[in-house]
Amino acid sequence: MPTAAQIVTFDDAPGPPGSTPWVDGALLETDVAIADHDPAWADRFAQVESLVRGALDFRALVVEHVGSTAVPGLPAKPIIDIDLTVADSTDEQAYVPALTAAGFVLRVREPWWYEHRCLRHDGLPTNLHVWSPGSPEAFRHRLFRDWLRSAPEDRARYGHAKLAAAEAANAAGEHVMQYNARKQQVVREIYARAFAAAGLV
Repeated sequence: MPTAAQIVTFDDAPGPPGSTPWVDGALLETDVAIADHDPAWADRFAQVESLVRGALDFRALVVEHVGSTAVPGLPAKPIIDIDLTVADSTDEQAYVPALTAAGFVLRVREPWWYEHRCLRHDGLPTNLHVWSPGSPEAFRHRLFRDWLRSAPEDRARYGHAKLAAAEAANAAGEHVMQYNARKQQVVREIYARAFAAAGLV
């Protein structure tokens, strides 16, 4: 498990000069679409979880539904975010070929940011985020999800921020990373309350 200091410290440093996280020319999505919460998202997570565990068996140490689709009542992009923990996210040969055979495509590789990898499955719209054990970011994802499930005021605040960010980003023709930046201040404010409630600060 990461330390409290690691959990509450965000790594916002950019990648090395000239680096790109995008694999094989993957494109950033535009036209950010936010939908009302759909109870079927939980069923889709279960379907993708089964697919991942079937592909990796014991190599899938943890498979968690995270992000906004994991929070009942919260509007979200209708793409399931899943955190997958494997023994070593840098050892791509240990998991990428098996996931590719199951329909996933490696889209993101970020060695400078917690050795994060992300695969997409367009048939079952999913972002599969891959981490090594003890990742502070994966821990934050679970904390944020659980806080929003139990804090209706922050859930409503975040839902409003998401809708406003999507509207502004779409009007400006921005991509999804710019949408994320537009809501970051609200996200960090909510994290601060979640950290305090958990006794991390």
